[in-house]
Amino acid sequence: MTPISRSGAGRKKLAALICGALAAGGLAAAGTAALAPGVASASSHREAPLISGTPQYDNTDLYAFVSPDKPDTTTIVANWIPFEEPAGGPNFYQFADDAQYDLHIDNNGDALDDFIFRYTFSTQIKNKKTFLYNTGPVTSLTDPDLNITQSYDVELIKLKKGKQVYKTKIADDIPAAPSDVGDASMPDYAKLRSQAIYKTTNGGATFAGQADDPFFADLRVFDLLYGGNLSEVGNDTLKGYNVNTIALQVPNDLIRQSKSRPTVGIYSTTQRKNAKGYYTQVSRLGNPLVNEVVNPQKDKDKFNASEPKDDAQFLKNVTEPEIPKLIESIYKIKAPAEPRKDLVSVFLTGVKDLNTLQPYAKPSEMLRLNTSIKPTAHPKRLGVLDGDNAGFPNGRRLTDDVIDEALQVMEGELVGSKNDLGDAVDKNDKGFEKYFPYVAEPTSGSRGPLAKGTTSGSDVKNQLGDALQPAGSSSGTDNMMLIVASAASGVAGVLLIGAGVAWWRRRMSYRPY
Repeated sequence: MTPISRSGAGRKKLAALICGALAAGGLAAAGTAALAPGVASASSHREAPLISGTPQYDNTDLYAFVSPDKPDTTTIVANWIPFEEPAGGPNFYQFADDAQYDLHIDNNGDALDDFIFRYTFSTQIKNKKTFLYNTGPVTSLTDPDLNITQSYDVELIKLKKGKQVYKTKIADDIPAAPSDVGDASMPDYAKLRSQAIYKTTNGGATFAGQADDPFFADLRVFDLLYGGNLSEVGNDTLKGYNVNTIALQVPNDLIRQSKSRPTVGIYSTTQRKNAKGYYTQVSRLGNPLVNEVVNPQKDKDKFNASEPKDDAQFLKNVTEPEIPKLIESIYKIKAPAEPRKDLVSVFLTGVKDLNTLQPYAKPSEMLRLNTSIKPTAHPKRLGVLDGDNAGFPNGRRLTDDVIDEALQVMEGELVGSKNDLGDAVDKNDKGFEKYFPYVAEPTSGSRGPLAKGTTSGSDVKNQLGDALQPAGSSSGTDNMMLIVASAASGVAGVLLIGAGVAWWRRRMSYRPY
């Protein structure tokens, strides 16, 4: 007797029968299929090996500027959780409950903290028996349909020579704005955001929640500096992605030494609680791009765990930067002579007559903001390089094009080597708001085209039968018939598969081996 081959005619017949059954049910059901998600770009602010694996603690960007509508105050914006996909449920984006999110102020140039504003979060889940983030349309931050919520406290810690003097709570149990799940779930997200803005007793304000990522750049810089021939420029890689934002507005007189000494140093950190219950610093951010492209791999995790007072250990990374050498090797543009003292002023001490903290400030990496320079009604994206002293490197505004500025400065703009280098992405894909917290609202999880035969709207159905009828469709009966037909075809497919398997077994039972 000849044994039955695994690739024989009998097996082919069974495969054909199963494929036909699957096609009968699956293709019919495809008539009611929803939208397929697009493929997302794979890049982010993940600047160091260790922190890239823990996005809740990853501080992506820091901004500090004199508030354009309230020039007697300073606004600090810090972001976490890079590259949030708007529809990334069912576990949407939250601050970590076991973290301290700190905003640090040094107002005398000694590289030691004088103030810390500390944010800590707590997560609440109303119904743990459902996988849903929200169980219906959410119309307020206290809506019972918002199943998962977060609240936070803000502590103001006063220090002297780096040692805590006192601590007070300036905000308690404040609701954070949720992730924007979609138009059906959150039909008026602007209302939810406004409810998440809290006025503090000292004349300031605080906000925490999801926002559009304000950083704009073509991150194909990491593909051999824009493709090796500048062919990969002009695409805002961060377009459509969100972040979790902490925004704080405080009176200038609270954080600066005096009107005659108006400059403050600002940086942010994340501390994570370890298994022993102690907090360990895992992320640190001051000037943009420092830990991405100034520090080499060997120093990235070390920098995230370090304090500004110890930044002398990273000095060589600034005075002998890698980027100009790479540009010279790929594009044949001669690198400026080293050591780069011009970069020391930008990143470590402040620029003379602009934002130096003190005549003999200790070199340390942080943003430096001269709070006496009033905001301009028409900000220039290149900031100080274009004569606008209210912009980077005097603090950092949301509109500052720090990629172009950093490239031009790295190539010697401040030492006579004039250039117009840039990534051809000059502004954010969304406009910023005129009032606190200034960042744009997050991109909704509903983004993308609607299903065929439907219109936009927020009429959420509460029963499964109604939910199967798309909003705006003309005939519920037609849709139900299609679904029933699809289901029937699927059942028929299962029966065909079962018949095929039974036939195969009977055939096998009569085949001796």
